[in-house]
Amino acid sequence: MAIIETEAALHEAHRDNHTHRDVNGGWLRPAVFGAMDGLVSNLALMTGVAGGSVSHHTVVLSGLAGLAAGAFSMAAGEYTSVASQRELVEAELDVERRELRKHPKDEEAELAALYEARGVEPPLAREVARQLSRDPEQALEIHAREELGIDPGDLPSPTVAAVSSFGSFALGALVPVLPYLLGASSLWPAVLLALLGLFLCGAVVAKVTARTWWFSGLRQLALGGAAAGVTYALGSLFGTAVG
Repeated sequence: MAIIETEAALHEAHRDNHTHRDVNGGWLRPAVFGAMDGLVSNLALMTGVAGGSVSHHTVVLSGLAGLAAGAFSMAAGEYTSVASQRELVEAELDVERRELRKHPKDEEAELAALYEARGVEPPLAREVARQLSRDPEQALEIHAREELGIDPGDLPSPTVAAVSSFGSFALGALVPVLPYLLGASSLWPAVLLALLGLFLCGAVVAKVTARTWWFSGLRQLALGGAAAGVTYALGSLFGTAVG
């Protein structure tokens, strides 16, 4: 009896604790990657400009210009991308809506065939399809999920995508500029703060991956540091050539 109770308790504990991470990343993934993009691109821009032996004022101005240009570019690109995707989905939904209105029996049979292909017995598949097809909006939602892999009630918002991309990129791009705004007169504080930010972003990304936080953080630090080093070298080369 005690063994049965123990097994039941273990089963209950497993059921309560059986959770999965958000494999889509939710808001965390695009926000972190947007900030990381701002960090890497603006750090590389500023180190490239600084490599040309320009004035402190020019480096700061370049960083602020890079922040603004990159944030607006990200927002515009994200808005256009998501809006185009949404328009395509809505067009496909209109096609499906017309088919449900003109050929309801064919669409019902198509839905039943989908369930049969997944292992449902034919009589049961036909009955499920019949019941689900009684409500046109529910039928549209089911067909959209089964055939297109989308949820008509949960389409992405272009405005939300644009605003979030703008904010996360601007926040990341601000990091290497911040030491200058607080009174730093050399590049090193900006580089060190940006590299720390890259490490933290990489560590946060580990929340939506199978990697450990320190591996993900060090990998992003190395990639960002390499980008900054290459652009600094190019800036020095071009600055010497132009000068």
